[in-house]
Amino acid sequence: MDPEIQKMREVALVYLDRSGGLQKFVHDCKKYNDSKQSYAVYRFIISINPSDIAELDATLGNYILHNPLQSAEIFQSVCFVAIKTLSLIEQLQTEAQISILLKPTHLPPLPSYVLSLSTYPFNYTSQRFYMSEGIVIAMGTVTKYTQGARFLCTEETCPFSEGFRCIRVHCPGATESATVRTDFVCSLCSSPLQEDMKFRVLGDKQVVEMIDAKILNALKGYSIDKSHFRIQAFTLFLRDELANKMTIGNHYRIIGIPACVQNGLQVTACIEVSSVQLYKPTGPSSVSDNFKYLLSLTSSSCWRFTAVLANIFASQVVPPGTYNTLKLAILLSLVQTSEKENADYLDLLVMTSDTVVIDRLLNYSLCLLPRGIRHPPSSDIFPTVSKDKHGTGSASIQACSAVLAKGGICYIGDLSSYKKDKLELLQSVLESRTTTVFIPGKKYGEEADQQVTVSVQTSFWSFVDVDSSSKKHLQKENFLIGQMDVSSIPVNLVDGFGLLIYNEFPSGHLSSPVVYHILKKAINPEAMLYKVSQQFRTQDYEEFILFARNLHVVLSSEAESLIQGYYLASRRVRRDSIHGPTLSASALKILISLAKAHAKLSLRQTVLEEDAVIAILLLESSLTLKHGTSALCVAPNPVFPFDLSDENSLQQRDIYLIQCHHQLLKFIAAYSPGIHINTCEE
Repeated sequence: MDPEIQKMREVALVYLDRSGGLQKFVHDCKKYNDSKQSYAVYRFIISINPSDIAELDATLGNYILHNPLQSAEIFQSVCFVAIKTLSLIEQLQTEAQISILLKPTHLPPLPSYVLSLSTYPFNYTSQRFYMSEGIVIAMGTVTKYTQGARFLCTEETCPFSEGFRCIRVHCPGATESATVRTDFVCSLCSSPLQEDMKFRVLGDKQVVEMIDAKILNALKGYSIDKSHFRIQAFTLFLRDELANKMTIGNHYRIIGIPACVQNGLQVTACIEVSSVQLYKPTGPSSVSDNFKYLLSLTSSSCWRFTAVLANIFASQVVPPGTYNTLKLAILLSLVQTSEKENADYLDLLVMTSDTVVIDRLLNYSLCLLPRGIRHPPSSDIFPTVSKDKHGTGSASIQACSAVLAKGGICYIGDLSSYKKDKLELLQSVLESRTTTVFIPGKKYGEEADQQVTVSVQTSFWSFVDVDSSSKKHLQKENFLIGQMDVSSIPVNLVDGFGLLIYNEFPSGHLSSPVVYHILKKAINPEAMLYKVSQQFRTQDYEEFILFARNLHVVLSSEAESLIQGYYLASRRVRRDSIHGPTLSASALKILISLAKAHAKLSLRQTVLEEDAVIAILLLESSLTLKHGTSALCVAPNPVFPFDLSDENSLQQRDIYLIQCHHQLLKFIAAYSPGIHINTCEE
């Protein structure tokens, strides 16, 4: 025996003893022994900490990292001796029956251990451990594979015609035919081998498609980053305890062994996964100095900071001071994005005749998030099912725009361009935040049909071209005051969107600053037309959004009372003689979401009455566009009633909003007298 191999076996035993792996191994053996059943293969998982084992013995540590399959044989012989010495499994006969899976806890943080299909060279033939990360874009159903099988020689006089001498075990990247087939021959007498089907050991297998996270930049439709890169999906094999450990649309870091799988004439690069870890990016620890300075300048009022923020936002796309209500709504929606379950989503539907400008504004805003997806009209918004391309014939669920935008925004463009069935599906998702994928059993080789529910954790943005929809549909005559014609879109779908926004140019003509901006940008696309664009760069806004959305905000009792009072009063006021209240039950949730978003945008962790006032005005404006004006009777543009040009205009806006607050308190007192709210007089 090679003395170096013998030394590594001794070190392996010492490591197992020190790390607690030996104790776990004895516990696993007890389960097999208690079953009193003979298996062709006894499978054991051994967790390896590369740092600890390299410190114990550098040779073995290096051997495990670069020759994992051969390293498993070292642990295999150690485990076999331990079983025989301690009589752990009575049924075990040969060393070949032991299957060892080495699972490293981590890999050295060096470039040579990182595998990416977007960079060259892609060394998929080395069969050693690599770390990779990406987003799951497709998931197959769980199927069975052969972990190990027992073969017997057909020549009765051969010693291999009995016992457990010919054992075949699955190796990383190997296909089913590499483990079990009919043309194996005996290594002793060259007679054909025949499988003993009673001892075949089956395990779970799931095929997953993953792609580099850089794909998100390509799916934004517009990006500040002009660099070019190659993107290609790669296949992961999740086996046994790792099956169903991944969720479609999530970002993961994995450790595994790359290999090539041949399916007919096609060769696929794949990774046999050893460990899976959910990737959670950390946001910035603070905002830029310019934002801090702006916050200090506007600290005298709870409304000024967000007003200035909206006023100067997206100056690369539209002039400062234009589309302020829409820009505020966009910022509120951005800071409410979250990957947490049951997050407070804020969906936007924009009614406009300036489709080109609005499209540019929404697309620009989308790129401020890591997960902002511009949905291409030619593809599906929600997950679909197709046949797995790796020869299994099973179903594979494909992630589409809404799932890839998890924790971000899915911008679906012009809503009126979608057919009725797509709009109905969108309405269902907006209500439940889930979508169901139907998998017919006969088509995909299953005994029964399946229904898989996929969570849709994203906010949706869309717009409707007012001019186009008015030409396609007959105008209604019985409009209420302030109501817009949204008859081109199903009523329930319009209600599904949290906010309905109408831009500031009801005449349909662009203002002079917007026309000037468009012409200047057409001549010189890279030009900085405004000083504020240099002071508050796109990168600064990216960091601001990521910082603000991670703030944990708490609703104050005053804000909660104001929101509840308005909600109850509005349900009494906005009633239909036939259908009852026109205010949906989700309106309360939208109000709270808006108030929390405004607090986050103000970089505060407590939702104040001032935040609730902005939330109520935005929702009331949206309800007026949908159902007409109510007894509260807000102005057409209640949050920005006039242009913000200097400090005096900010002061005037504060006075106006205080008046709105008083008007709101009177409205609640009149129509929801059961709610007690502290007034200024008290």
